Amino acid sequence: MKIGYARVSTAEQNEARQLQLLKEQGAEKIFIDKMSGKDTVRPQLNEMLSFVREDDIVIVESISRLARNTRDFLALVDQIRDKKVKFISLKESIDTESVSGKFMLTVFSAMAELERGYILDRQREGIALAKQQGKYAGRAPIGIDEEKFRAVCALWRGGEITATAAMKRMGLKPNTFYRRVQKYGC
Repeated sequence: MKIGYARVSTAEQNEARQLQLLKEQGAEKIFIDKMSGKDTVRPQLNEMLSFVREDDIVIVESISRLARNTRDFLALVDQIRDKKVKFISLKESIDTESVSGKFMLTVFSAMAELERGYILDRQREGIALAKQQGKYAGRAPIGIDEEKFRAVCALWRGGEITATAAMKRMGLKPNTFYRRVQKYGC
């Protein structure tokens, strides 16, 4: 069975081009994720990996749709190949059944990781420039009632509530909670 996998980074992006290519290749079932490829915790990706069986063929538009870093990409392809499933990337003309396909697989996955690094570098540079121009101030600090925080902190330190309960009462995540504990010395 030919199985397609498509991914776009956000819900607003359109996967129509990928779907058309996969259908042209004869994909009988297509799994679609609308989330970043920076890690492999994606519902449809995991469902597809569970679904595939020996002699199936997994087809993607490009390797960047499957993963954004070399380690994840190669691990996913290994999972696919361990199930005796063939992998094809259309854009890069990679077919895991050939020696040259296996070599190109490694080269292109490294290039996808390099491109992601470039994207992050450009993003950092853009933010730094915007900060210099006074157009970017970052996220506003979370405002909290210091008196209430100290009272909740005292309950936590006194063993009357857990740290989790204290965080919940204040509506804070762990990192923010513990930073405030240090800041206020409680």
